[in-house]
Amino acid sequence: MFSKTALSSCCQSRVIRALLVDDSPVILHSITKLLIADSQIQVIGQADSGEAAIAQVQRLNPDLVVMDLAMPEMNGLEATRHLKRQPVAPKVILLTLYDNLEYSTAARLVGADGFITKSDAGTALLPLIYRLCDLDTTDEK
Repeated sequence: MFSKTALSSCCQSRVIRALLVDDSPVILHSITKLLIADSQIQVIGQADSGEAAIAQVQRLNPDLVVMDLAMPEMNGLEATRHLKRQPVAPKVILLTLYDNLEYSTAARLVGADGFITKSDAGTALLPLIYRLCDLDTTDEK
């Protein structure tokens, strides 16, 4: 897990507009359920591929993208690289099944703001989002 200290627009609005990206409907459902339980996070869309994520970011302008690293066609690393080239890039957290140095390093190199395993998402995702967006944890629900 890692995060950059630079604050973005998501940190100023106090309601984080999130886009969720995963090719697994089960994971999308689980992450959506986790995030919508928090009053400071609004899930504004979902996508099932890197290409769809890029299109959704252009259309919805989310503050945060929570994206699977391994997807068919365009994976999360390539999609993150593309998103981070945008003039106003969202924060990006990459999720993976495997916690290994190679994936973590690759995520950092493409500009991801965070990296966590799917097995840790239930306990680590919200604290990472709060840290990335400099939110007050006393408001966490």
